[in-house]
Amino acid sequence: MSSQQPALTLFVIGLMGLSVLALIHGDFALVWQPVPSWVPARTAIAYATGLLMIGIAVGLLFEPGRPIAVRVLLPYLLVWSMLKVPDILRAPGSESSWLGLGELTLLLSGGAMLFARLASLANNSRLGFLVGERGARIASILFGLSIIPIGLSHIVYLQQTVDFVPSWLPFRSALAVITGAGQIASGLGVLFGVLPSIAAWAEAGQTSLYTLLVWLPKLLTGEGTRLNWTAFFVSWILTAAAWVVAQNITAVRRSS
Repeated sequence: MSSQQPALTLFVIGLMGLSVLALIHGDFALVWQPVPSWVPARTAIAYATGLLMIGIAVGLLFEPGRPIAVRVLLPYLLVWSMLKVPDILRAPGSESSWLGLGELTLLLSGGAMLFARLASLANNSRLGFLVGERGARIASILFGLSIIPIGLSHIVYLQQTVDFVPSWLPFRSALAVITGAGQIASGLGVLFGVLPSIAAWAEAGQTSLYTLLVWLPKLLTGEGTRLNWTAFFVSWILTAAAWVVAQNITAVRRSS
């Protein structure tokens, strides 16, 4: 459990990719990081977050730096998740609001699981409930809650989902519904302890396929726009977060 490979390397690559985009464009990852336009020194903050992500990624690469890296990573991801709360308050009945929050809290669940396994906190730490098996259980619950609205979006926004399914695949509408239902089932499986390891790996497998079949081909065929590069690395790091949870969720189940 100490190395958390290969998920840790996947997570580092995702952080590096998003940091490079932030430094190139002097901006955040589009709607995925919803920093309001009125925020003072917004461009400077974007550059700072790019540098911070590089620092976290480098820390995660080497074992001595991992405890510090995950201690920075967790509050960093928590802040981004909180930026979606205003959307929920403005439009609580909108699936798109919950989808945006679910994507960010999915990433947060991966960061929380890394924190649970690698933070190495002192025994008397006030954050002690976030480490060890208890922390891993909290991360897995957050993971299960996060992927339900993501799966639901496949069904609510069926045509948009179908448009993302590669044209060479048959029964694209059915695939859109099945993948959405599969993600919802995975979330419920994790939450209620019904084959939680299989459910988590099923989600990790699905997000891996989305990255490889939807976003990678756009880059390979010359559609390397900022939007597509951002979507690719966002999908990549969400996949890495799912892998982190899936690698650890067996231990959570065993302890319950």
